[in-house]
Amino acid sequence: MKILEICAGSVESAIAARDGGAQRIELCAALEVGGVTPSAGLIAEARKVEGLILNAIIRPRGGDFLYNGYEVACMEEDIRTCKRLGADGVVIGALTTEGDIDSATCKRLIAAADGMSITFHRAFDMCRNPQKALEELIALGCHRVLTSGQAATAEAGIPLLKELVEQADGRIIIMPGCGVNSSNAAKILQATGANEIHASARKSVGSGMIFRHSGVSMGNPDSDEYARKETDVNEVRAITNSIQ
Repeated sequence: MKILEICAGSVESAIAARDGGAQRIELCAALEVGGVTPSAGLIAEARKVEGLILNAIIRPRGGDFLYNGYEVACMEEDIRTCKRLGADGVVIGALTTEGDIDSATCKRLIAAADGMSITFHRAFDMCRNPQKALEELIALGCHRVLTSGQAATAEAGIPLLKELVEQADGRIIIMPGCGVNSSNAAKILQATGANEIHASARKSVGSGMIFRHSGVSMGNPDSDEYARKETDVNEVRAITNSIQ
C-alpha cells in the first residue's frame, strides 16, 4: 500500500487532504517559508478531522536548522503540547554548524515526544553527508525521513532517493517530497522503491473580502494580501489515483 502525506496549513486543507484520499497530513503554519510549528488551536481543530493521521512540524522559525538553547526549549514545549492535543507524531530536524545531524538536540526532542512517531524533515537535504546522516537517524530511532534526495525537487533527486531506500533496507522509511504532483508521483515511487510520498497539492484561493485596501501589505510588499494557498482536493485525489 502506498501512503500519501499532504502538507496542510489549515483545517480546510486537512479536510481536503482527507477527502482526496490522503492518509496523513503534516500540519504546518507559514508554508511560504517551508512550514513552522502550528498553533495549539490549529492542532486541536485539525485533530477533530476524522480519518487522518496527524503529524505536526516542530520548527520555531524559518531559515536554517541551527538552533540555540531557547529555540530547543521552545520545540520541546511545542512537542509536549502536540502530545497533549492528540497528535500522532511530530516532524523534527536540527543540524550542527558543520552540516551534520545535531544528535544531542534530536535526542531531547525525541524524548519530549515520549513515544510519538518521529519524522526527520528536509533539514536532511541540507546535511553534508546524507549516507552518514541516515545511519545517525536510524540510530536515534526516527521512523521516517522526508527528503527530496538533496535536489531541487524529488523527481530530480531520484538517484539519491533510490540509494537511500536501498541503504535504509526497511530500517527507516524514506519519504520523497518537494515538487510532487499527480504527473510525477507514481514515477518517483516506482523509480525509488519508496512506499510513502509527500506533496503540497495546493491551489490559490481568493479572499472573500469585498472592501480591499490596496497599497498596504502585512508582510512582503509584493505579496497578495487577498489570496492564500489551500490544499486542492482534486489534485490530492489525482495523486491518490495515480499511485494506486
